[in-house]
Amino acid sequence: MKFTHFLAAGALALSTGLAAAPAQADEFINVLTGGTSGVYYPLGAALAKIYGEKIPGVRTQVQSTKASVENLNLLQQGRGEIAFALGDSVKDAWAGNEEAGFKKKLDKLRAIAAIYPNYIQIVASKASGVTDLASLKGKRLSVGAPKSGTELNARAIFKAAGMSYEDLGKTEYLPFGESVELIKNRQLDATLQSAGLGVASIKDLSTSIPITVVSVPKEIAEKLGAPFQAATIPAGTYDGQDSDVPTVAITNILVTRADISDEEAYQMTKQLFENLPQLVAAHKAATGIKLENAIAGLPIPLHPGAERYYKEKGLLK
Repeated sequence: MKFTHFLAAGALALSTGLAAAPAQADEFINVLTGGTSGVYYPLGAALAKIYGEKIPGVRTQVQSTKASVENLNLLQQGRGEIAFALGDSVKDAWAGNEEAGFKKKLDKLRAIAAIYPNYIQIVASKASGVTDLASLKGKRLSVGAPKSGTELNARAIFKAAGMSYEDLGKTEYLPFGESVELIKNRQLDATLQSAGLGVASIKDLSTSIPITVVSVPKEIAEKLGAPFQAATIPAGTYDGQDSDVPTVAITNILVTRADISDEEAYQMTKQLFENLPQLVAAHKAATGIKLENAIAGLPIPLHPGAERYYKEKGLLK
């Protein structure tokens, strides 16, 4: 019976691969992403497909996770080859910030590229009456999975605004999709999501009920400092959002492991930038991925394979 289960599990694992594996593939790339209703997952699926098609001798898989913090810990454990993560989580992982979910310094992490920015998107139902950060007091808010990149961002925003979770009527620690469903059912007033613009969960909410996109003042970004920066959610990003909304953004980083071969890291970097249209087709957040920004503000060392690509492109000497 156990052997049957083993065979079934093996078949399932193989079925999740996004590209046909060559007969004798000698490299495996597991792409660590996030929840399926976020941005990391569709981009990770597209990236896995690109790698499977463009890198000889490679088979790929995409894994849905709790995002940044889990991804970085999995990389350190050797349970993934490339991962999406928020810049502040990467910084905390390198420092070994236990409060942020890292029991020790994650010394095996290496950067592939700084990619698109995540925007702090606080969205409330119109019926809740929430219009700004102060009016969240006494309300029911979902801040993302515990110690996820989103939840760490939420803590930072609240602290900079002179607030805490204790000011809320109720704090929920839920993934994006579940948060939206509870708002639709009037069991939550608002959700804070750190994601690329046009994230599927908020798009779904905005087409279902009238919403308010809550502004995060520029002073909050200034107080937080790097890697946070002031940003704008453009008018029309979501149904019913008629004007630009100020907020805070933070760069996402593609991270790999130090023990990945230089050639594999080189190919992962090269194929990322040489197949950007496929990523943009998967999610428009990928329009924010620019080669010229790839090495800006990285809190961890570049992988030598990625360095090689950037030297070829003139970004490094």
